[in-house]
Amino acid sequence: METGLTNAASSLGKVDWSAPWLADFRSVAQPIVQAADWRAALNAAAQALELRNYRDLPLRFVAQEELPSGMAYEEFIGVSGCVPTRSNLHDFFNALMWLTYPQIKIQLNALQAAEILKSGIVRGRVRDGATIFDENAALFVCADGAMADALRAHRWRDLFVARRAGFEQTCAVRLFGHALMDKLTMPYKAITAHSWVVEVEPGFFGLPALRQRSTLDRIVGAQLAMGLTTANFSPLPVLGIPGWWPQQDEAFYEDTFVFRPKRLC
Repeated sequence: METGLTNAASSLGKVDWSAPWLADFRSVAQPIVQAADWRAALNAAAQALELRNYRDLPLRFVAQEELPSGMAYEEFIGVSGCVPTRSNLHDFFNALMWLTYPQIKIQLNALQAAEILKSGIVRGRVRDGATIFDENAALFVCADGAMADALRAHRWRDLFVARRAGFEQTCAVRLFGHALMDKLTMPYKAITAHSWVVEVEPGFFGLPALRQRSTLDRIVGAQLAMGLTTANFSPLPVLGIPGWWPQQDEAFYEDTFVFRPKRLC
């Protein structure tokens, strides 16, 4: 095994897969983590799922060196179906998202590639929004509009304390951003996601995990097809989510450096 793959396999072995924020990914990740060659395992999984990019090209995970000099990463994925994947956790989590939420990843790549074609190296709000989503998004899934309102208004005590007992019955947070997942391998209180609200019917939370993922993949993919900007996000201190961090007492949520009040414009 090449040195890079050995180092990546070692890093994967240090991930705490019992962490609550990784619950949604364990079944997908475990066979890959246990494989001798994780990149080959990723490609086998992609082939089994018949993953394709927005141009309907088969998706493959390739070494970073296959990215042509001077070509944008997103453009290369679009024209080749190849995802440059370095031997680190950041890129492993990116690949994991392709296996878990392929329609969202396809739509993000399509948005980014279209913006590159239109504007070249000049970045605009759509491309910035797509990049933020790809790197740091968390899906805030709720069947109660009051929960989304509390999130957007930064009413953290209302969201995480007053509604704590029924939180999991009406709300769930699913990670998407691969940089966010990488940061959470060494968690600290101030980690904040760019949350994307997904409103669902109450019956969603009774669905099997695989059905939940496919439903979110379809809904959010369709949302992104309508476009996005950085204004679509709300900050979410993810370790405030009930059960995601020990000692979530009153003092924990009173830390205004992390749980910041809504800025008045």
